[in-house]
Amino acid sequence: MRFLFASTRGAAHIAPLVPFALACKRAGHEVLVAAPHSAWAHVARAGLPFAGFDEPPAEELAPIWARVRDADPDPDEQNRIVLAEIFHDAFPRYAYPGLLALARRMRPDVILHETEEHASARVATALGIPTWRIECYLSAFKADSGPFLTLSPASFDPRPGAIRFRVRPAREAPLQDWWAGSRAPLVYVSFGSTAAGNGFFPDLYQQAAHALGGLNARVLMTLGIEVDPAELGPLPGNVHVERWVPQSVVMREAAAMVGHGGSASTLAAMAAGVPLAAIPLYADQPVNAARVAELGAGIMLDGADRLTDAVPALLGDPLYRDGARFIANEIARHSAVDEVVWFLDETTRRPLSA
Repeated sequence: MRFLFASTRGAAHIAPLVPFALACKRAGHEVLVAAPHSAWAHVARAGLPFAGFDEPPAEELAPIWARVRDADPDPDEQNRIVLAEIFHDAFPRYAYPGLLALARRMRPDVILHETEEHASARVATALGIPTWRIECYLSAFKADSGPFLTLSPASFDPRPGAIRFRVRPAREAPLQDWWAGSRAPLVYVSFGSTAAGNGFFPDLYQQAAHALGGLNARVLMTLGIEVDPAELGPLPGNVHVERWVPQSVVMREAAAMVGHGGSASTLAAMAAGVPLAAIPLYADQPVNAARVAELGAGIMLDGADRLTDAVPALLGDPLYRDGARFIANEIARHSAVDEVVWFLDETTRRPLSA
């Protein structure tokens, strides 16, 4: 079978597709991941074939993101702007011609797209190709109907249409030692792949680094590929900065995570049983952060200055680790992601409404 996977840019949007695409590839099927040209590194890093399509230029998106920041602290208005003007308008407007041409050449048996990639669903309708949505949100952030594929547990997204899978454990090299053999607990800091490029860099990152500088902890901070680490200036000695490190490698050793409540990073932390200190910025992040706190798996914060107290609490109170491990056990009971190949074959032969 031929499977076309489609995503908007950003690691958090591409990440939910990767396990499903790799499962299809392992089963010997033809797989292609289509995304904006700027996303090629994320796809190549996963070892998947890539096809690029056009995306809105930075100068078109910049004033929209400025309005998102100006709408703070009204998350409903922020989300309205992002969903309506960026995901439902700007990105599909640029993506549709390239995706249509690609689908006509490839003639996929199934198109699978993440939640906020909307052009490929229009292509699928135009060409009569079956399509499946892969949920990119951890929580029931949107009330989309119909069955969908997801890695999210029911404790975050209880919608009855969810068909749940779990990622197979990765076999990767151990985390590099940047702390001269220190065995202090590891605190992983990541605000996702897009926050740095959307006006939160360097201030938020500097605040987080200095809030954690006085702790007895190894702090690993990742920035994404859009910014220069040198702009952070001098940092505490226990803080090491990288543009990118595989999350699966970090999570094997992390004792706590600091993040923005983004779906991909929050799911990675919960699946590994790692408690989270979340500083939500926009989109579904406040919903995710609040749910993590409700489930006892972390703490929701309104600013980086509170990390000085929050992270020691995560490290010192076993109830947070227990809460995260409870969710990890829930995820471990999902079907293995490799079973999606059989599922897609069966539903293509006997279609469901997706």
